[in-house]
Amino acid sequence: MGRRPARCYRYVYQKNKPHIKYIKSRYCRGVPESKIRIYDVGAKKAPVDLFPFVAHLVCDEKQQISSEALEACRVAVNKHLTKTVGKDSYHIRMRAHPFHVLRANKMLSCAGADRLSSGMRHSYGKPIGVAARVDIGQILLSVRSKDAHEGHVIEAIRRGKFKFAGRQKILKSLKWGFTKYPREEYVAKRRSGELAADGNIVKVHNRRGLLENSVLFQSGKSKG
Repeated sequence: MGRRPARCYRYVYQKNKPHIKYIKSRYCRGVPESKIRIYDVGAKKAPVDLFPFVAHLVCDEKQQISSEALEACRVAVNKHLTKTVGKDSYHIRMRAHPFHVLRANKMLSCAGADRLSSGMRHSYGKPIGVAARVDIGQILLSVRSKDAHEGHVIEAIRRGKFKFAGRQKILKSLKWGFTKYPREEYVAKRRSGELAADGNIVKVHNRRGLLENSVLFQSGKSKG
């Protein structure tokens, strides 16, 4: 028996029922490995100042996305960007993680199956895969790059979008890279020394320590 189509597990059911919780993990043993193992692709160690442009793929439905679909999307986006802008000119980050275990109550389909099978008795299924439960407005993946590569990044995400069921939107971020700061605010705070680059993210100055060692104090002093 092969893998069931993902359409069988696309929708999140039990909307109006209290969610069934199982207190023991031993009820769900032998869970297969997730198909997606790499969540950061490309120049993931590129400094935060190098890639200001960011685009997101945002989900527009409440649904479940299988780990196979997430991996297929990552491969499609990565392939297009490698061909067009080069492998050191972008950083892809997969933002949805498949933690939800999918189960199937396997049934016999041979002749005389009704004599052998137990029907709906002991119908708690065996794990067949994992999926990510996503909500409306949740980011599925983000890509940061240079402003010059904006068109290629959006086209790559558009191609990756076809690997998912349902509706998704491609949004261009107003923030700098993977930080939480809008572009103008980021540039101003970096110049003043309030933010310091720390790999692909930024650190906020904690305003502790000696004044003569503080970049923030020295920059303010030079202005005065």
